[in-house]
Amino acid sequence: MLCVGAHRHGDSTMRMAKVLTILLLGLATTVPLAPAARAIDGERVFQAIVGLDMVVPAKARTARFLGTEREGSGVVIGDDLILTIGYLIVESTAVEIILHNGRKVPGTIAGYDHISGFGLVRSLAPLNLPAMALGEAKGLAAADQVLVATRLGPSQALGAYVVSRRTFAGGWEYVLDRAIFTAPPHPAFGGAALVNTEGKLVGIGSLIVTDAATPGRPSPGNMFVPIDELKPILADLQKTGKRADPERPWLGITAEAYRGRVVAGRIAEDSPAAKAGIAEGDVLIAVAGKPVSELAEFFRAVWAVGPAGVQVPLTVLDANGKTRDVALVSVGRNSWFRADKGL
Repeated sequence: MLCVGAHRHGDSTMRMAKVLTILLLGLATTVPLAPAARAIDGERVFQAIVGLDMVVPAKARTARFLGTEREGSGVVIGDDLILTIGYLIVESTAVEIILHNGRKVPGTIAGYDHISGFGLVRSLAPLNLPAMALGEAKGLAAADQVLVATRLGPSQALGAYVVSRRTFAGGWEYVLDRAIFTAPPHPAFGGAALVNTEGKLVGIGSLIVTDAATPGRPSPGNMFVPIDELKPILADLQKTGKRADPERPWLGITAEAYRGRVVAGRIAEDSPAAKAGIAEGDVLIAVAGKPVSELAEFFRAVWAVGPAGVQVPLTVLDANGKTRDVALVSVGRNSWFRADKGL
């Protein structure tokens, strides 16, 4: 089980409303509060956070490394509409929404966006819960106070600080500009709400990292996807389940950066990379003749070649020291999932 949301909790919202308000307003500090902050309705904020439990078929593409049972948090952002992190819901065929009183409500996948990392769930029965207001993440900076809140309830909410804003490159062909890094880390990060001192949603939890403050230096924390990434695509996700822009080319390479080189790790089954003979340990030297040395640089060079379906020329150095040029026929990532997928 992918336990990114940890265990369920009981009907603690009413009992813990005062505790939450203290956390939300004080954020474990003695910094004087602005008058506007004192008016935050902490109980309302936490009522918008729900638990999500997903079941994924064993033969799903993502089952092997994300699991067949996944759980995390989600945030109500509209009438029966829940925002979460996409890896929780991708390829799921059963979605259950867990409310603070223990009530379970069936849901369905409403949208998934690999570019941002967001996922949407739609409740199949009325939730009768308030929506959390969307804030703006663009102004968040190091030393800003925030609250990390999850399905675990107010007693497990965590006062934290933003420790850096920078580009994050994930080896699964993912780049996020100005990701939000916070500390200390919350263990139930998947789909967690990042709330500012105005009680507004400014990010969704994605990862726990070891170098939140400075790349390469030990500083454990969490990475959040800024809510600003959602606003331009929300209408499209609600309408069609995906963003309107053409899909990016996807190769099926999980890569990592090592000493100024981009190295292929896991190669996805039946992916363009697998079909082209790319192997784990191959060094990816160049894209379309352009040398690459960092993950973000490599992925952006691939995406710059054209939309999904385009041939992506790679220069590869294999384990035998042989360099070769190979053209990968890219696909859209969503088309790689099994036919009986969710999204």
